[in-house]
Amino acid sequence: MAHTKSAKKSIRITKRRRAHNRSLRGAVKTYISKAEDLIVEKNLDVAKDAVRQASIALDKAAQKKIIHSNNAARHKSRLMKKFNSAFTAKDQKPAT
Repeated sequence: MAHTKSAKKSIRITKRRRAHNRSLRGAVKTYISKAEDLIVEKNLDVAKDAVRQASIALDKAAQKKIIHSNNAARHKSRLMKKFNSAFTAKDQKPAT
């Protein structure tokens, strides 16, 4: 346990920042999961906007150091890969 006044204040600040960062990290995860769900449902018009929102949220979280920049890049890459594969699968005609 902290003994000095500054150490106690540091603990209070850390708790506050941790709660804030956790809420933002949770929001990012929600954006990603909504986008993935829309891609699976083949609702690509709405999924396009959801992917864009998730990408923006990931960039902001990385910029604020809430998540690592490589983590954001990895998630964006995987999300775009899923979206693009679903988009091209929709355009392709089944082989008959």
